[in-house]
Amino acid sequence: MSLNSSTFLNQESHQKLKRNFECLKNSQQQTTSSLQDNPLQNLQLASWEVLEKAQKSGRSKCPRCGSSRMFYCYSCYVPVETVPTKEIPVVKLPLKIDIIKHPNETDGKSTAVHAKLLAPEDVTIYTYPCIPDYEEKRHEIALIFPGSNSISVKDIILHLEKNVEKNVSCGNDDDSSAEPFLKKAKIETKEDRNLSEYKSNSRSEDTVLKKVIFIDSTWNQTNKIITDERLQGLLQIELKTRKTCFWRHQKGKPDTYLSTIEAIYYFLVDYHQEVLKESYKGQYDNLLFFFSFMYTLIKNAKNSAGKE
Repeated sequence: MSLNSSTFLNQESHQKLKRNFECLKNSQQQTTSSLQDNPLQNLQLASWEVLEKAQKSGRSKCPRCGSSRMFYCYSCYVPVETVPTKEIPVVKLPLKIDIIKHPNETDGKSTAVHAKLLAPEDVTIYTYPCIPDYEEKRHEIALIFPGSNSISVKDIILHLEKNVEKNVSCGNDDDSSAEPFLKKAKIETKEDRNLSEYKSNSRSEDTVLKKVIFIDSTWNQTNKIITDERLQGLLQIELKTRKTCFWRHQKGKPDTYLSTIEAIYYFLVDYHQEVLKESYKGQYDNLLFFFSFMYTLIKNAKNSAGKE
């Protein structure tokens, strides 16, 4: 009797563990499915209340040009009258961003304006062919675009350190032809110390980027811009591990081809961790403030219509 009771208890315990395992498995599957349904749901975003109210009230006037728009004016880069500027989050970036927009890119379909709206002090939008000359500052600028010579974000420091060493080496070569001052040992010691300090400062200042460039265009139209002589010779960086959530993703292109605002956001997140070596705590999440709201609206609309 005692043996049967023990066997029964063991079987009951086994069944209980099995049920707990199945519950945990189902919970994990639901979490994974939820993340797949909305991979943007864990962002630390400002309240969407202002956008929800604007959506209910419908299109509104741009305070500058008077055009009828929803949420913001994509021509003037300002929120519409029903979206008070003070209720829109402002994001401070660790570097400046230039966006070069193809002249045939449809303004209303572009996400580049999101960056200008949310980081107005750090983002500038140019319409090709009107772009700056980057020649004198190319050592501190990078172009975000895939290509055979592109590097990953984690390799930025290594690449810039090589440039610093090359510049210091060139500087020493320039001084090699000068007459040595043998009787000025104290001055030489001071100069050596200054050179050492210069190298140290150069490494800290020159191993971070000051500006990055993004191209805002359909992938089929990028060739005209990417081959422009003003962009040649720039450090080129590719984002290879992120997948797009853009609802206008171009057919025939891999899902790692991101929309402009996604590319900006993911680059900054990786740059913050890989180059600045700081922990990421959602500092740039609000760059996807408009994007994630629209993504959710469109996703819900498709679900309501029975589409995947």
